[in-house]
Amino acid sequence: MKKLTLEQITALQKQYGYAEMQEMINSGLCWKLEGSVGRSASAELECGSCMLPEQVRVDSYGNRVPSRNDLKDGSKGTFTNSQEFWQKVEDGETFLEYVDEEIDE
Repeated sequence: MKKLTLEQITALQKQYGYAEMQEMINSGLCWKLEGSVGRSASAELECGSCMLPEQVRVDSYGNRVPSRNDLKDGSKGTFTNSQEFWQKVEDGETFLEYVDEEIDE
C-alpha cells in the first residue's frame, strides 16, 4: 500500500478542518495559549489528525516540545502516526465531517 505524503495529509487536514490546529502546532502558538488549546492540540497529536513540526518548540513555561523526528516512529506526534490516521479516513474506517477550511496565507 502506498503511504500518504505530507502534501496529501495537509490537503486532508484542510478539507476536514484540522489545518488551523496544525498551523498552531507548527508555530508553537498552541503551547503558549490557554490550557484548553494545548490540551486540544495534544488530543489531535494523540489520534494522529495532526503531527509535531520538524523543529523543536518551547512552551510558555520554557519546556521543550520535541520535533516529530525526535520521537519513536509511529508514536504520538509523528508523521507515521498521522499517515495511519489519515489512511483510515481515506479508507472509510474513520468518519470525519467534511469542513473544507479557508485559510488566509
